[in-house]
Parts: sequence; C-alpha cells; structure tokens
Amino acid sequence: MAWLSVSIETDCLHAEALADALLEAGALSASIEDADAGTANETPQFGEPGSLITPGWERSRVVALLESGTDASELIAACAPIAGLTNIPDFTQEDVAEQNWVQLTQSQFDPIRVSARLWIVPSWHEAPDPDAIILVLDPGMAFGTGSHPTTRLCLEWLERSILPDHSILDYGCGSGILAIAAAKLGATDVLGVDIDPQAVSAARSNAERNEVSARFDDSAKDIKGQFDIVIANILSNPLKALAPAICSHVRHGGHLALSGILAEQAEELIGAYAPYLPLNIADSREGWVCLAGTKV
Repeated sequence: MAWLSVSIETDCLHAEALADALLEAGALSASIEDADAGTANETPQFGEPGSLITPGWERSRVVALLESGTDASELIAACAPIAGLTNIPDFTQEDVAEQNWVQLTQSQFDPIRVSARLWIVPSWHEAPDPDAIILVLDPGMAFGTGSHPTTRLCLEWLERSILPDHSILDYGCGSGILAIAAAKLGATDVLGVDIDPQAVSAARSNAERNEVSARFDDSAKDIKGQFDIVIANILSNPLKALAPAICSHVRHGGHLALSGILAEQAEELIGAYAPYLPLNIADSREGWVCLAGTKV
C-alpha cells in the first residue's frame, strides 16, 4: 500500500490548528516542522514546557500523511478556513511507497560509543566490541537512549565517578539507562525512581535484558536512606523544586550530578543548590551542561 505525503507552508499562529483540522478530516498523521530547517535561518526550539513564549516557527511546515488517491488540494481547501487561514496555503506532495517500517526504524539507530569501554547497543545489533561494557537498549516510550547530549554527559560522568560497591540513586530514571550503566560499572545498590509508571516498567524490562540487579519505583516517597552517588537528568525547573529532596539522599562525602540543564541555566541551578551542596560545571556538550559536586 502507498501513501501520499503533503507538506504545507504556514506560520506558528496557524500550524497547530491546521494539523488538527487535517487529522479531523482523515489524515493518518500530521506533524509540524521548521520550514527553514537545514538552512541558515533554522530556529532551534530550546526550553521546558511552558517556558517558550511563542512556541513554533514563524515559517512552519505541516507535514500530513494521507491515503493514496486523496485529493490534497480539496482537503487543504476545506481545512484552511477551519484553521483560520483566509487563503489556501502553498503545498507540495509526493507519493510514499510501501516499506518495511520496522526495518527502516531499526536502521536509524546504530550502536553508540560513549567511551573506550562503554557502548549503547540496540538489541538487533551485534556488539561492535564484545570486550566493552555493553548497554543493550532499544528506543521506546521512556526517555534515555544515549543519543541526547544530557544522557551522554551523565554516562561519561558516571564512568569517571563510580567506584566498586558504590550505592546510587537515579532520580527521574526514564528508561533506566543511567542506573543500568551504574550497575555495570560496579555499583551494587542501585535504585531508580520516576513518576511515570511506563518509564518504571521500561526500566525494569531494560534491567532484566541487561542482566543487572537494580530496583525501580514510581514513588520518590519510598526512597530510604542516603547514597554514595545521586544523579538526576531531568530539566532545570523540576531540579530547582526538588533540590532539598534530592540533596537529602546524598550521604556526607557523596557525590551529586545534575543534567538536563542548558548552559545559560547553570548559574541559577548552582545558586539553588548552594544551601545544600556546592556544584560546578563538570562538562558541557551542544549547549547542555552537567553539574556535579560533593556533599561536605
């Protein structure tokens, strides 16, 4: 079966409404992209939910997938006024051939080399270096496949910091990648917590696949005691709000690492944690930073 892909030029004021109208009219999917992506005018969208004043791009592109044989011109003409557009926007269309979508998706995820001895490998790939520490991890519903700069920063920090028999708390564990890496690097008491039950379920499955011993919970209220290492790769706003709770689980002489923080947010986070624990920028990559410190 073939499909029809339609790309429609619009702006940030109408893009979401147009995508919604297309879906209501029978489009199989509709996404919004930067119409200037790949050019000098490309506009990155950084920030946390609620922090973007004007989300979207002034020059936006709505990409809709339609059933083959759909009259795209007629469909767009019907949806444009629903989205508040007075004129029918420019669009292009192309046929999308039948493909093995599972195979295509898998081909987009190759093994990731974190360091000389640490690799992240999807389950359908052979380990490039069988003597390395291999984290078997597939893309899924929970955040954390190792491709994002913040995850890489945390993995690199863990590799430098973990000693045998260390205890570790992964606060906001997502897929469990950091907790699993910690266990493979020698940590013996490993706990991951996340408020998303699906993330906790994914983390447990990933730990089992990697044959490591780690506990995962969907309630931070059940965290008992203190740990040699606490790591949290979340976002700056929740990290600020959680500062007292996170620091309370770091033992004296223990270490804390935070990521999910844009470079321009670093000083604010350092200030928020100063009453509990001194932090410094441990590393940075692609506009993101990892903060780390020791509890005295």
